[in-house]
Amino acid sequence: MIRVLVVDDSALVRRILSEALSRHDDIEVVGTATDPYVARERIAQLRPDVITLDIEMPRMDGLSFLSKLMRHFPLPVVVCSSLTPQNSETAMRALALGAVEVIAKPGSSLAAGDVTDELVRAVRAASHARVVKRAEPAEPPVATRSAIAMMNATNKIIALGASTGGTQALEQVLRRFPVDAPGTVIVQHMPEHFTLSFAKRLDSVCAMRVQEAKDGDYVVPGLALVAPGGKHLLVQASGARWVARVKDGPKVHHQRPAVDVLFQSVARSAGRNAVGAILTGMGADGAKGMLAMREAGAYTVAQNEETCVVYGMPREAVKLGAAADILPLDRVADALLQHVRAESAA
Repeated sequence: MIRVLVVDDSALVRRILSEALSRHDDIEVVGTATDPYVARERIAQLRPDVITLDIEMPRMDGLSFLSKLMRHFPLPVVVCSSLTPQNSETAMRALALGAVEVIAKPGSSLAAGDVTDELVRAVRAASHARVVKRAEPAEPPVATRSAIAMMNATNKIIALGASTGGTQALEQVLRRFPVDAPGTVIVQHMPEHFTLSFAKRLDSVCAMRVQEAKDGDYVVPGLALVAPGGKHLLVQASGARWVARVKDGPKVHHQRPAVDVLFQSVARSAGRNAVGAILTGMGADGAKGMLAMREAGAYTVAQNEETCVVYGMPREAVKLGAAADILPLDRVADALLQHVRAESAA
């Protein structure tokens, strides 16, 4: 049974979230709180497994509370945020502070059923998360052009997939990529609108450019494309180049964008010219796609259990034999880049 504390200043939102979660046999809402001060008392009394947290509240904002919580009494936190640009930026900050998931708040432009499904999925994923005490997030080093010379890697492509805990994992990987790294395509499970803020955040801290993918974007060296929330991202061959395709379509593994959709397209279009990694996340999305990449001649990596927030997606990839290597997070980027360099020099 997953014990949940709902923290939100809106009585309506507290009721909606509580009712949505309580409909599931494996989830129990043990209490609610109107602000962080009440939440602090409820946490001490009720010892919840997971907290859902609003980021705009009276007396103390959600970010300040989250920062204190992660320093003194770390718990898995799912942030519920309205879909506005300002809130999206704040949600990215919450993830950097240690929140494990971010979902759209009820009343957003998303359908109520979609919000409920995402809420339940996020709470279940958070209940499996490895959360530790942390201060302000450390800034990993940023690669420079001189750090790793790619040069002849213009015909290579890197594909990355992640879910729960993936925003920080992807940042760690991309920070190690040089400014002229091979064209990179990324799926991070995240709601619509939040992916734009995520891409902007990565662009501000990485040597290579990062942007939310648009249909028709070319996949070129020095550019990483993040799948937009609510859309699938695919890679398609276009002469001697690759082009990004952003499409609607049914959810795969309950996700859109789905890692499997991206990886399958990379296997078809790039074959041995691709390398790929599957990072932290709950579920099985990406495992079959990574297997297709490996069978097509691509080099593939799965993040190891010890460094995952949730060892779900990588574990499924390993079980299928889809990963050529299983590595800690701090070695993933170097392994991908070294393989690209070796292939380019051959």
